Amino acid sequence: MIAKTPETPYYAVIFTSVRTEVEAGYSQTAERMVELAAGQPGFLGVESARNDIGITVSYWQDLEAIKNWKMNAEHTIARETGRSDWYKAFKVRIAKVERDYDFTK
Repeated sequence: MIAKTPETPYYAVIFTSVRTEVEAGYSQTAERMVELAAGQPGFLGVESARNDIGITVSYWQDLEAIKNWKMNAEHTIARETGRSDWYKAFKVRIAKVERDYDFTK
């Protein structure tokens, strides 16, 4: 589903990853992180695709909201487990969305 975002500007956090073979709790944690993020002030939406490379884009009102999400205790534990078990590699990019447009049939 395409996230419904407000008028620009807003921010996008782009998380790109390559997984290990370890599944232990990954799917449940991924679902929980979306649920938890959705309850954070400043959260605007999320889009995710996982194949050979996983890409998750979350949208945020401002940089302070992103910082607060990073400091969330449960999210911190998930990040640590990702580093130790679930990911071979990942990259996080934070971008300011200056313009967007859409099409719906």
